[in-house]
Amino acid sequence: MSRNSRRSREERARMEIIAREQGRAPEPFRKPDSALRRGVFLVPATITSIGLLSGFYSMVSAVTGHFEVAAVMIVIAFVCDGLDGRIARASRTSSQFGVEYDSLSDVVAFGVAPAMLAFSWALKPIGSLGIGVAGLFVLCAALRLARFNVQTASADKSRFVGLPVPGAAIMISGLSLAYSYFELDSPRTLCTLMVPITLALGGLMISRVPYPSFKTVKLEKRAQVELVIAMMVFAAMLFAMPQLTAFLLSTAYVLSGPTLMLRGERMSAKVPVLRPVATTKPHDANGSAPGAAARRTGGLREHPPEHR
Repeated sequence: MSRNSRRSREERARMEIIAREQGRAPEPFRKPDSALRRGVFLVPATITSIGLLSGFYSMVSAVTGHFEVAAVMIVIAFVCDGLDGRIARASRTSSQFGVEYDSLSDVVAFGVAPAMLAFSWALKPIGSLGIGVAGLFVLCAALRLARFNVQTASADKSRFVGLPVPGAAIMISGLSLAYSYFELDSPRTLCTLMVPITLALGGLMISRVPYPSFKTVKLEKRAQVELVIAMMVFAAMLFAMPQLTAFLLSTAYVLSGPTLMLRGERMSAKVPVLRPVATTKPHDANGSAPGAAARRTGGLREHPPEHR
């Protein structure tokens, strides 16, 4: 018997003794944190859903010509993408379902939505060529997410392999916000610049260029005074000039990868992406596949992965 089971039995027995001493029937035993845990498990999925819907609304806004709203919706999806994983890890409610749901949400919010924004805002004048450029961006985003899911177990926690999909999406969003901030009106020049930029972002996503990861940053540790001052300056800029600040931050992050590569950093493939998958599954003594009993009994708990 495990320690938790023994403790639960002792707690139940103690509650029954107290109830008999008070002359009342013992109440059915319930885990005190079961309802709370279900609520905490629902929070990351809700935040992921908000990010997914933000990506959808971004596509609707891009189609209807509200490009600034479409860019802001991508930023909101970016914030949700950063929150859901941290909340899931902090509350220990990570699950394989959350991992898959987050990846599907990222395809919409950071793959399709920025591609729709880029096409409707800048690439539409060149017609079919613009559709092809935007489609390549979506394809590269999906390939980047699939590679990340395959290699996440053995990946370096301090570096990303290739430009993260949210980073590429924020770059397109930042460009659109900066274009609106400076009140520019040059469709031909915009289209000429956005074709190579969109293709370059797609190529960086599927490349092996190292990019910094902030998953290992410990917020509870003491930070240097210079870092605190820099964060305060960026916060003030974000409050005063949110459009320009989003563009500057996204540009700085996109350029950080090539900068690391020029300094000599290289990312080697530790896990092959295209490897064969076994088609047969081992069976237990009753002749059924593992997990079949859990599906028959309706078990929904899953073992949480290391990273969401």
